[in-house]
Amino acid sequence: MRIYGVIGWKNAGKTSLMERLVAEITGRGFRVSTVKHVHHNVDLDQPGKDSYRHRVAGATEVVLASADRFALMREHRGPEPALPEILARMAPVDLILVEGYKRDAHRKVEVFRREAGHDLIQPGDALVRAVATDADLGALPVPVLDLNDTAGIADFILAEVGLVRG
Repeated sequence: MRIYGVIGWKNAGKTSLMERLVAEITGRGFRVSTVKHVHHNVDLDQPGKDSYRHRVAGATEVVLASADRFALMREHRGPEPALPEILARMAPVDLILVEGYKRDAHRKVEVFRREAGHDLIQPGDALVRAVATDADLGALPVPVLDLNDTAGIADFILAEVGLVRG
């Protein structure tokens, strides 16, 4: 599976870029899935709902299924699962875009906005292959991409993973 990351500090614009990239890349005919790392508890269920009752009763996995989609909730009741474990459970697609997991060993583009108030991650991570920004960063050892040029960033990522259509 082809995997590419979008990383950056809080409020840098990662989710906005992810949304635009998914639309751009799927618009080119590729199938894309996403993984988003969060630092808080995720709970799609609500007390009193049947699926919640199944989970609280001890079910390891609960699937909510309808005509349009299904959601699989898995209780791991232990340490946070590693990214490879999550990826292994996903259906095959052309590209999986990963938001977060900035320390994991996959190629990434860093989203950087000076007003977010953080330093660049790129100098300390050789897997950050480009920086997408709206700031003047001067020369970097990796390409600096215009954060507002979604098509250009998509071109870069697709070339990196070998998904270039002729």
